[in-house]
Amino acid sequence: MALIEVRDIEKTYPDGTRALRGVSFDIKAGEFVAIMGPSGSGKSTLLHILGFLDRPTKGDYRFSDKTISEHSEDELAHVRNKKMGFVFQMFNLLTRTSALENVKLPLLYSGVKESLWEKSAKEAINSVGLSHRTYFEPNKLSGGERQRVAIARALVNHPQVIFADEPTGNLDSKSGEVIMDILHKLHRQGHTILMITHETYTAEHANRIINLYDGAIINDHKVTSQHKAHKHPIK
Repeated sequence: MALIEVRDIEKTYPDGTRALRGVSFDIKAGEFVAIMGPSGSGKSTLLHILGFLDRPTKGDYRFSDKTISEHSEDELAHVRNKKMGFVFQMFNLLTRTSALENVKLPLLYSGVKESLWEKSAKEAINSVGLSHRTYFEPNKLSGGERQRVAIARALVNHPQVIFADEPTGNLDSKSGEVIMDILHKLHRQGHTILMITHETYTAEHANRIINLYDGAIINDHKVTSQHKAHKHPIK
């Protein structure tokens, strides 16, 4: 059974712009998939729909065997918080709050006992190798460290899928490699990862690439070992 099932998804905005045109694909639990395309190809729109941040104009989207139309807005918010983790290009961290408090944020609405929040957040921070920065505010961290905090925040509720939107877009190449190594580590641990990118090199870290152009899928293929980007796995 697929974790994500997308059938003939379309999205048309009020101004008439067709951002998505009949998009269909499945993603199985445990896959590492890159959605790749140039600016304006529909990548961000698709991510918003997959992450329950927007609804399609037409088509069917099933997540964990339930359609988006079966959920109220409150139910969508609950599923999004419990089963989905998000990593953004701009990090989206609270600037005057420590890494620990930033990572705790998804726990506010999780149903997890408050007495367990600090332990859970510290475990997530440790998993990205950043325990020595637990009490640092984002303005005291490098770009790569901020993105690692964002990944820890995405992990704290043990989501079924991690959506990474241009996760290396604001980083230098060395920091970008560290982030990709962490995503590979998470994938080896069994996490489902869906990454948005416009860069071929970044996309080739995934096991499968879905290419979008003008809102439609033009290619969907596995990444063979000989074409995979060079990686240095972290422990």
